[in-house]
Amino acid sequence: MLALHVCLSPALIPLYKVEEYIVVVIDIFRATSSICYGIENGAEAIIPVAEVAECAAYREKGAEFLLAAERDGSVVEWFDFGNSPFSYTTEKVAGKTVVLTTTNGTHALHLSRSAKKVVIGSFLNLTSLCDWLGKQHDNILLVCAGWKNNFNLEDTVFAGAVVNRLRLLNKYVLDDAATAALDIYNMARNDLAGYLGKTAHSERLKKLGIEKDIAFCLNVDLTTSIPVLIGDRLVKL
Repeated sequence: MLALHVCLSPALIPLYKVEEYIVVVIDIFRATSSICYGIENGAEAIIPVAEVAECAAYREKGAEFLLAAERDGSVVEWFDFGNSPFSYTTEKVAGKTVVLTTTNGTHALHLSRSAKKVVIGSFLNLTSLCDWLGKQHDNILLVCAGWKNNFNLEDTVFAGAVVNRLRLLNKYVLDDAATAALDIYNMARNDLAGYLGKTAHSERLKKLGIEKDIAFCLNVDLTTSIPVLIGDRLVKL
């Protein structure tokens, strides 16, 4: 039997032997949703970096890079855009390389780099992600980006959605966090927007006037692409 585990916060990643897992990084509102949408829409690559200064340094490397920086839900001044999925349309990103730093998602991704493979999950690519994961013969760790190392509901609900599908294969042993994520997903599944509308991060985004981002990120199976980390770049699997 393989392990299907959930890491409820990046702060807990050191408790796992990450190198023994395929890691799925989850940041539903909004980084991993935007990454999935951008790769689907033809972005050549998305380069996740941890710090704003790292992102800014790419400005000196040429005009072929689009620079995306978000902190606390807002676009960082002087950058091309942040992590709204509406910035990752075909018209804006096709054939381009995006350098991205966010409050939570890129942080979780960098802490997961030693995994066997790192892929990106969102509701947008739920079915294609689960179909691919189910064909692998490795332990799986679903890493919730949370909010500044704290637990959040939206990433946990998505982790539960993945657990819900993979458990049907009867080849995984769940840890308690995976079981808890599944239970939370089962509470939310019939009204994702209603359930996740009460999350702390959705309230932050509403205050910024970007409720449409929340609704977009809850679209299921809008894309089929699975972004995978190859070297320092996220590309289409």
